[in-house]
Amino acid sequence: MDGLAVAEGAALGTALRALLGGGLGLLAGSFLATLVLRWPEGRSLGGRSACDHCGRPIPLRDLVPILSWLRLAGRCRGCGARIGALHPGMEAVAALMGAAAFAVAPGAGGWLGALFGWTILALAVLDARHLWLPDRLTLPLLALGLAAGPAPLPDRALAAAIAGGGLLLVLLGYRWWRGREGLGLGDVKLGAALGSWLSPLLLPPLLLGASLLGLLMALRPSAREAIPFGACLGISAWGLWLWSALR
Repeated sequence: MDGLAVAEGAALGTALRALLGGGLGLLAGSFLATLVLRWPEGRSLGGRSACDHCGRPIPLRDLVPILSWLRLAGRCRGCGARIGALHPGMEAVAALMGAAAFAVAPGAGGWLGALFGWTILALAVLDARHLWLPDRLTLPLLALGLAAGPAPLPDRALAAAIAGGGLLLVLLGYRWWRGREGLGLGDVKLGAALGSWLSPLLLPPLLLGASLLGLLMALRPSAREAIPFGACLGISAWGLWLWSALR
């Protein structure tokens, strides 16, 4: 009975942590969706939330993550203009990331893992929509990974150097061979940042997973010429972080 009680207590603790992480993820996803929409246009991230079509301030009752969008059928209460699914989509994904991170890594590890995932989410969407990996997200991710990543510091630093250096060699080699850009410096910096959260042993599956995702994107009928490889790297890295935290 004591063993059963301990197991039940542990399961309850995991469930409560996941619930907390999911709730925080809903809030994080709402902010990240606003960032993804406004930042590329040079718009301020502060101030009152307003409809992008009519400029009407959005009341608090319409700012409940996911539920408000569903209740209003994806339309502005004031002008009736359609509101895209980016907000509820990012809120849902960020909630799942937060719940997973808090469930598999108690304490500070869960907070760091959730922050890692949420930053990857923002970068992946920015890359998918604009082929843009801003330094103001990538470099802090690198710094935080070097400062507090899950692997020992020498492993984090070595993985960052290998991932960033390897991608830089690919960038330069492709430019020399084909006479045009294949990767951007943003991909190189992101690779270094993701490496700082992993370890050298996880770099081969990181690149393999990213390459397979990139191939799948390229094979889609609607695929464009430029593939957001940074998004592929981020998705692969998040999966590897989650897997390593579960071990």
